[in-house]
Amino acid sequence: MRSTLRTKAIAVCNDKIAKKGETVGLSFYAFFANKNDEPKLLMEAAEWWIKTHELDHFEKAVKVRDMISSGV
Repeated sequence: MRSTLRTKAIAVCNDKIAKKGETVGLSFYAFFANKNDEPKLLMEAAEWWIKTHELDHFEKAVKVRDMISSGV
């Protein structure tokens, strides 16, 4: 995962956790606006989420943040 996406994803996770608590879940779509203005980046996030790590559609934001932070 490229560093810009990693930074953005961690920030989104932290924001969701701060607003809704440590049990909040999210999908990789949370890292993007409701329009497909960055298709390559979206596919990169989808591949990391679905193909590489076989995560469920919704995962705990804490889990995702920790995975991304550790470089997994």
